[in-house]
Amino acid sequence: MAETRVVILSGSASDGPWVDKIASTLDGLGVSYVRRVGSAHRVPEHVLELLRGYDSDGIPTVFITVAGMSDALSGLTDANVVSPVIACPPKSDSFGGLDVLSSLRTPPGVAPMVALNPQNAAIGAAKILGLLDNTIRTQVGADQKARADKVLAGDESIADIKL
Repeated sequence: MAETRVVILSGSASDGPWVDKIASTLDGLGVSYVRRVGSAHRVPEHVLELLRGYDSDGIPTVFITVAGMSDALSGLTDANVVSPVIACPPKSDSFGGLDVLSSLRTPPGVAPMVALNPQNAAIGAAKILGLLDNTIRTQVGADQKARADKVLAGDESIADIKL
């Protein structure tokens, strides 16, 4: 089993409930993670220091960034690491929900992936790390099967005609 991890980097401590959803899913998949807080606008040097440390220590890492409004954190992170970055901005009704566009519109060469559902961000990170760690890969497969079985059980419970 390879040593791997997810770094969940949020823009502020108030993003905690969204981060908790990501962390809970990673726990269920057996994926190691660390939580950090750093704002691209308020403490960019702190963020850059964190990124340099995690991206240079040789441990395969996926970054999940959690920041709303202008989401500069995702772009700053992606532009400064060679590891994959998944932007997972918290749900917002601000600006009619259009603030999510800041996570989607990035300049060429700055390419964070975007997952709007925190569980999906965690699953995406696990799938990436599963390329290096068969234990994680197996757990992702088991999670997919459990979700499929739940759908099939729901169908069976309401089906009028049994085959």
